[in-house]
Amino acid sequence: MNVTIRKIGNSDGIIIPKEVLDRLGLKTGDSLELQMENGGINMKPVDEDLSRQLEAARYFMDKYKVALKKLAE
Repeated sequence: MNVTIRKIGNSDGIIIPKEVLDRLGLKTGDSLELQMENGGINMKPVDEDLSRQLEAARYFMDKYKVALKKLAE
């Protein structure tokens, strides 16, 4: 499937056909992770639950780093 790069505001972007979004279970507002591989771009949906959990874990570890360090001893 071919798509065209278009000007979108001050950025450039592509329009993902509705059929592709439907097959992947994606909708407007969902996040995609982009990875460059073998001279191409690989896109995959971001697991929002995992992202929130990792952010909460980072916050917790930063907030309680002294206590966690003591527990690790």
